[in-house]
Amino acid sequence: MEAMSLFFLAILMMGLSVNAQLQTKFYSSSCPKAEAIVRSTVESHFNNDPTVAPGLLRLHFHDCFVQGCDGSVLIAGSSAERNALPNLGLRGFEAIDDAKAQLEALCPGVVSCADILALAARDAVDLSDGPSWSVPTGRRDGRVSLSSQVTTLPSPLDSVDVQRQKFAAKGLDDHDLVTLVGAHTIGQTDCSFVSYRLYNFTATGNPDPTISRSFLTQLQTLCPKGGDGSKRVSLDKDSQTSFDVSFFKNVRDGNAVLESDQRLWGDAETRRIVHNYAGNIRGLLGIRFDFEFSKAMAKMSSIEVKTGTQGEIRKICSKFN
Repeated sequence: MEAMSLFFLAILMMGLSVNAQLQTKFYSSSCPKAEAIVRSTVESHFNNDPTVAPGLLRLHFHDCFVQGCDGSVLIAGSSAERNALPNLGLRGFEAIDDAKAQLEALCPGVVSCADILALAARDAVDLSDGPSWSVPTGRRDGRVSLSSQVTTLPSPLDSVDVQRQKFAAKGLDDHDLVTLVGAHTIGQTDCSFVSYRLYNFTATGNPDPTISRSFLTQLQTLCPKGGDGSKRVSLDKDSQTSFDVSFFKNVRDGNAVLESDQRLWGDAETRRIVHNYAGNIRGLLGIRFDFEFSKAMAKMSSIEVKTGTQGEIRKICSKFN
């Protein structure tokens, strides 16, 4: 236990230096219950529907990759980010709105929606048996949200080189890329994002040869040819609700659901990182992933943040002031 305490103390200290403009316990004086309210709200929604956890994690990721971590993905409107094609399946908005309403009642005009989203993503992972970490706060909300700018998000069709370029553009390296993609240990996707791999990969009329034979049969049963493209498939076939390293074992064994995930095994550098994580489900390798994921999330959540007098503190997360 002492070793584990030191382990996560390191994560805490690490969070302090991720971005000098952000601070741990930023709301300790202005709204001391801010983090506790976000946590209790996420927990309430999670208890009602555990699938909100990957939803909140993905929501934060999509926010940070467009305009930085500024809550711009939360804005409603026909031309806003959340209505761009890559964002149409995003979930978790209700949990963020719920937390914001409670915080506005207690500390009006103090806690940003961007910070609520960063905290909620952390709490969602923790509730899914994953790690917790210190989230530096002090982000302010952006005043721009345009669907036309949603061009920088990684796609399930991306090669490793394209994924690498998109992550590098945000200051994230190969290690961050593989580690953050490990978030797919929880969550689901639609059959429509998988079927082409099963029946007509690269217009050959054949399945993707990198899918293991046994898993191909499973996927074809879940997503029959000509079937319902909106049917959901777990991204981690072994432990879809538990935040662990089984996702990396799946990539290693040809059992990844998304093409972009499986491609990580075909690149020498990303394969090395996947191999380092893929091992026993619990034990030292699992702990290492917990540590590295915490570090990568703290790094990602500081992308292009707005602080000080930049942006605003929204009263309602889905509307500019």
